[in-house]
Amino acid sequence: MSRIGERSPWLAWTFGILSVGVVAALVWLAWPMFPVVVGAAGDTLRGSAADPGGDADPMDGPVDCRRLYSDALWAGLSWEPGSELHEDRSAPAVAAVELVEALAPQVRFTCTWTSETGTIVTTLADTAEDAGALAQSMLPGLGYGCGPVAGDRLRCTRAEGEVFETLELDAGRWLSTVETAWHPERYASRVAEAVWHG
Repeated sequence: MSRIGERSPWLAWTFGILSVGVVAALVWLAWPMFPVVVGAAGDTLRGSAADPGGDADPMDGPVDCRRLYSDALWAGLSWEPGSELHEDRSAPAVAAVELVEALAPQVRFTCTWTSETGTIVTTLADTAEDAGALAQSMLPGLGYGCGPVAGDRLRCTRAEGEVFETLELDAGRWLSTVETAWHPERYASRVAEAVWHG
């Protein structure tokens, strides 16, 4: 019996292998966007499950680590080799222990990222309204450089070796980040945007 359409098995195998290769290449190219899509789906589901009355105060800021990061920043952190995120309510990791003790910030959450590159610890907390004035008087003596940012917000930074600290205070909010050997581009300012403008 003759083959239908006189198809060549070698040609069929060749096209089959090429098709599998194209599909594999497309999956490989799309894979970095997987966390963004999952995050967006999660945000959509969380939004639909939220109180339809909308009683939450938009000035309250992020309520967990995921909402502290834009999709692009989240994807970049998630795809760093060996990246892991741990969320808890541990105290700020800044070197200015004296300031932490004086202000006793009420921690909302602390996001600790670890990877093969290094670590990043970010804490969002509630603190006294006049915390900025106390920080501005204490931190320069502890090796921090401080200055105003976006109105009344105070930003203080400190670098020592591979450790870079950023502390921002305004209107009863505390946002601190300690980056050790891992310094994503504009990390501190992008996180601050989520807190004060998100």
